[in-house]
Amino acid sequence: MESHPHNKTDQTQHIILVHGPIIIGAGPSGLATSACLSSRGVPSLILERSDSIASLWKSKTYDRLRLHLPKHFCRLPLLDFPEYYPKYPSKNEFLAYLESYASHFRIAPRFNKNVQNAAYDSSSGFWRVKTHDNTEYLSKWLIVATGENADPYFPEIPGRKKFSGGKIVHASEYKSGEEFRRQKVLVVGCGNSGMEISLDLVRHNASPHLVVRNTVSINSFFFFNYIFEISLSFCFNINEMLPPFLLGSCVAKGDTWGINIWSWNDTSQMLTLKAR
Repeated sequence: MESHPHNKTDQTQHIILVHGPIIIGAGPSGLATSACLSSRGVPSLILERSDSIASLWKSKTYDRLRLHLPKHFCRLPLLDFPEYYPKYPSKNEFLAYLESYASHFRIAPRFNKNVQNAAYDSSSGFWRVKTHDNTEYLSKWLIVATGENADPYFPEIPGRKKFSGGKIVHASEYKSGEEFRRQKVLVVGCGNSGMEISLDLVRHNASPHLVVRNTVSINSFFFFNYIFEISLSFCFNINEMLPPFLLGSCVAKGDTWGINIWSWNDTSQMLTLKAR
């Protein structure tokens, strides 16, 4: 890399020529891309807006998060998980793996570099990438690895600003069910986060109610060293109106969870989950 100061009327702008691709984002994708390039003798530079790698995994995930797929599906290129890791690594184990991955391939991102603008200059054949600290990076190649979940989406909910019955929390802000102990909690959505947060709330003696937009199918899922063998699908007559939502509540006794799920017409079905 070559650095050149460029005088402007009000301040000095630094221009850095990068002899290889610029990668925006030091998450799993950015690290994997850098490692693959390095294995072929191609240098690269990672610009990361936070102060560490995998910042989303560190700051926007709940405490008991585990990978939802077996580890051999989640390994990054060129380096396996340690053999002693469980089939479904925990959040902290995955973060340790990413740290060792960066160290193994000698990946040194530039932290606290918030990219403000990236544009291709056709006259020079370079990408011009500008960061918040008035630095411009030039490269013939640009790779964006910022992830699809970098910014939480919070839809507009009528009456939200006037609601005073409790907290409204996005899944990216949820850490543990401890603060919701002995409270009723409405969870919107039954994706990986919604289902796992619901079970975490049950473990902390809260009473979660799950709202689902469409019909739902629940299959085998590993959760915190347990395997739940579940197969449940809701089928509706094609000539009948599909319910706009399904709603369920969870109860727990020992190693058995019960989820009572019902539709708009008040028909319900109890699903029992037995840990083993």
